This record gives sequence, structure tokens and C-alpha cells, in this order.
Amino acid sequence: MEFFEDDLCWDFKAKTKFRVVIVGAGIAGLTAAIGLQRAGHHVIVLEQLAIIGEVGAGIQLAPNATRIMGRFGLLGKIMDKANVLDKISLRRWQSGKEIGTAPLMPEVGKKYKAPLAVIHRGDLQRILFEAVYSSNVDVRLNHKVVNADPKFEARVQTASGEWIEGDVIIAADGIKSDIRRQMAALDNVIDRSSPTGDAAYRVLIPGEKLKNDAQALALLNSNIGIRWMGPNGHIMAYPIKQNRMYNMVLLHPQKPNVEETESWTHKGDKKEMLAFYKDWDGLVSDLLSHVADGAINEWTLNSHHPLPRWIENKCALIGDTCHPMLPYVAQGAAQAIEDAAVLTVSLSRAADVHTALGVYEAVRKRRAEAIQASAATTRTALHLPDGPEQEKRDEAMAGTGRNPDLWADLHWQAFMWKVDVTRDTLEEWEELVEQIARHRPRSVEGVT
Repeated sequence: MEFFEDDLCWDFKAKTKFRVVIVGAGIAGLTAAIGLQRAGHHVIVLEQLAIIGEVGAGIQLAPNATRIMGRFGLLGKIMDKANVLDKISLRRWQSGKEIGTAPLMPEVGKKYKAPLAVIHRGDLQRILFEAVYSSNVDVRLNHKVVNADPKFEARVQTASGEWIEGDVIIAADGIKSDIRRQMAALDNVIDRSSPTGDAAYRVLIPGEKLKNDAQALALLNSNIGIRWMGPNGHIMAYPIKQNRMYNMVLLHPQKPNVEETESWTHKGDKKEMLAFYKDWDGLVSDLLSHVADGAINEWTLNSHHPLPRWIENKCALIGDTCHPMLPYVAQGAAQAIEDAAVLTVSLSRAADVHTALGVYEAVRKRRAEAIQASAATTRTALHLPDGPEQEKRDEAMAGTGRNPDLWADLHWQAFMWKVDVTRDTLEEWEELVEQIARHRPRSVEGVT
């Protein structure tokens, strides 16, 4: 497969086969299910929804994610549905003047031996579900989990009152996870989010809407991403669905007096959207004019402070459940996929669950939280008001040194995209196990 080169030798064979209960069928939960089932574990996935529909919009899969998907045997199907971008154009908000560029493919693929692509979340979810079902994972829809065991033994309770047991519980139930709240309470942590001050519109413009607009149609067919940056907001836009749809994420200040809730989507107002961006590049207004009324999703962006721990006894948190990512560095899906890969290795190499989960946390927590924190730094750089700081930022983006937009910064790209968590976990296994053995887990009401 083009741009995917891999010399890692690992047969996915589990040393001890566990009964793994995964709570949540999002990207993190499904990817973990695929890897663990392939390794020989017995996997059960509990999903609260009765029907899984196509939701979301465009997401980025960077090389640190596509490398793992290649090893899981899914990269070919993903690339069949994905778009490969040539570059990102960094532009001024009013004039649309290009400040700088961030080259992507094929350079990134050659450098990191795995491609960078963008894909509709629904397409990725469908590929993951097909892989889960074809590998005979036990998927149980309409099973909402409301409680973990009080001592975090390997069982969870559903809304019907049923307790479902296994050898290990993987909580992949997202930003509103009840299991995370239970775990945080053990450390007397009040599990709540903090508003960033930003909200975001997500819009998808079908290609047929642009057929009589030459300028917009050229963007749809270009395979170039555009990042417009302005005071208190920015826009990220690129084609998806093999150039049949144009994806736009538009960051703007959160409206005052909005109830503080988690990052859940609600319908946005087209008039409000057009009003905020009316003085931006005319190309922005042109694109937004093609958005149908009622086709705008808006959500408030809230951040979460890092948790003291991701594991407790026989329970682990993964994905947005433990490190929800803001969109500024486009690593939400990739970090969830990294979690799944490391769990696959650790549960397959370890002889016991406690060692496996300890290794998982040791490999993943610091790295994921560093990337999570980088989003706030990037947000500040992208949303500067016009003035001396903005001019200094633009000069840096046009130069060859460090880029204030960490997503486009070569040094930070290497940290995000070059690190191979699967390889690192396998090659450093003995050292990691010794590290875990030296750290005696805290007891939970007598459980050690």
C-alpha cells in the first residue's frame, strides 16, 4: 500500500486470553475491540444506542493513527473512503492572503511511512463496525451502562439492572462517562468541564450545491486544506468523501449566557453564523451562502483537567473518556486509536490484568495529556487580534523556524506523528513491567 511501510513483527497472539468488556462503540471502543479480538481475547461491546447512524463530519487521521490501522488490516478500506490533502494553506481572515503553507502528502507519508488523510467520521465508524462484526465481536446495542462495580472489579451495571462481568472493563463511553465520574470521585475530584470561551459550527456542503460556483468548486476539487485565522476565531476547511462534499469547522466566541454543558451538538443559527463571518474573506461568505438552513451543527468547546489516574483495579479509561481533545491540533481520533493499540499490546503480553493496565497508563497518560494541552496553546495563537502579536505570529508562520500553529509546526508534528506507541510498548515491555512492579497500586476499600 502506498506510503505504508512497516517492519514491526508481532503476531497479535495473546499470552493470556481475557474476557474484555468495552463500554462504548465509538472510535476508541471499536478500535480496541478489533485489536483485542484479533489477539484472541473474548470481547463484548456495550453501546447505549439502539441504532448506530452516520454522525459527525470530517476528521483527520494522521500517520500515528493510520500506522495502527495498517497493522489492524483496515488502512486499505479507510484510504478508499478518504481524501489525501496536498497541503494546508494558512490565510489571513479578511483578505484571504496566504501567510504560509504546511506541506502534507506525499511528503508526510514518505517521512513517517504512513499516510495522512481526512475522512468523514461516519465512514470511519462504518468501517470499524464492519470489522467488529466480521470478527464475531459480541456487540450489544441498547445497553446503557450506568455503574461500575464500587470496587472497580470487572463488572458493570446496565440501565436495566443487569450486571455484566468479565476479566477487565474498558470505559470508552466518552466525555459524559459515568465510569470516569466514579473513578474521579475516589480522588475527591469533581469531574466537570471548563469552558474555553469558544464554540464551533460544523457544516458539510454537498458538491452539487457548488456546481454553478466556479471558485467554490475549485476548492472542492483541490485537495488543499485552508485555515483562515482571525480575531477570536478561525476556520478549517477541506474536501471529504472523495471530493463530493466540502467540510468546514468554524470556531467563534461562545454566546453569552449559554448553559455550561459538555461538548454536545445542537442546531446552529445560519443568520448568527453569517453575521460573525461577514467581514471575513469573501470566499468564506461565498461558501457559507451554500449552506442550507437547518444544516448547521454547533457545539460549545469545553476542556477537562487531567485526571489523577486512568486505571482503577480492573477498569481502564480510554479515548475521550480520559483525554477529550479540542480540535485545534486534530488529534482526537488518533489519540483514541493509540489508546486502543497500547491496550491490545498490554493485555496480550501481560499475564494479569493489573500489569496490563499499569503498562497502558504508563505509556499513554503523559503523552496524550501533552497533546491535549497543546490544543490550548494553538488556540491562543490562532485567535490573536490584529496587532503586533499577530504580525509576529504571521512572520513566524511564513518562516522556516518554529510555527506558532503547533499543528503545522515540524517539531510538534514529529512528536505527534512519528512516535510509534505499539512498537515502543513491545520493545520496552520488560522495562515497563518492572516499572509497574515497583509501583504498588492504591487500594480501593481493601482491594489491592
